[in-house]
Amino acid sequence: MAVQGQQTNVPIFQRIKDYILNEIQLGHWREGDVIPTEQALSIQFAVSRMTVNRALRELTSEQVLNRIQGSGTYVAQQKYQATLVTVKNIAEEIRARGHVHRSELHCLERSKANELLAKQFGLRAGHMLFHSIIVHFENDIAIQVEDRWVNPDVAPDYMLQDFSVVTPNEYLMVAAPLQGADYSIEACVAPKEITEMLAIGQKEPCLVLKRKTRSMDGIASVATMWHPGHRYQFSGSFS
Repeated sequence: MAVQGQQTNVPIFQRIKDYILNEIQLGHWREGDVIPTEQALSIQFAVSRMTVNRALRELTSEQVLNRIQGSGTYVAQQKYQATLVTVKNIAEEIRARGHVHRSELHCLERSKANELLAKQFGLRAGHMLFHSIIVHFENDIAIQVEDRWVNPDVAPDYMLQDFSVVTPNEYLMVAAPLQGADYSIEACVAPKEITEMLAIGQKEPCLVLKRKTRSMDGIASVATMWHPGHRYQFSGSFS
């Protein structure tokens, strides 16, 4: 039976792609589920298998599907994206994908800077800093542990924020307008406490983004953000 409500001005292979994406978005097909065969889809849409094959190939190249020869076509494990060109609010990025963001606060404290932290901030050892650890979720899947240190001289009201409503990035972009940022990315195995917060195995690799932001001619914050390597990727473009 052909699918109803088709738009004749949309190429049929694109309609098939849209149908598959919609089924995934609605939760009818979840990560790891096998989708209908090429033959079944060709009958459903009343088209050749070649047309169906094009749709599946494109969705596979876009990392939406995973095709295993001799087994079938499966819904791939989604990799959530973050852009590197600009410093963005993770909650906004998640909502822009049509998903739900929430966060869990694991630590919010005042602490004296050790020598390493003091050097990164350009301060004396023992200078008071604010420290927060927050887990960010996308559709109830943990995708980031944000371990952030903040200079009270730049953002004095940091400890007063409700981080279930506002993210540290969102607050800091207002309280300490960004002048610039330095970052590095590496892949490594996370310590036990991080793997527990991300609900991943202790030997699973993480993508770790270390970012230092500047504001008011000083260092506003130093953050280390841990992401599960199997469900996260960074992207960016230059023109």
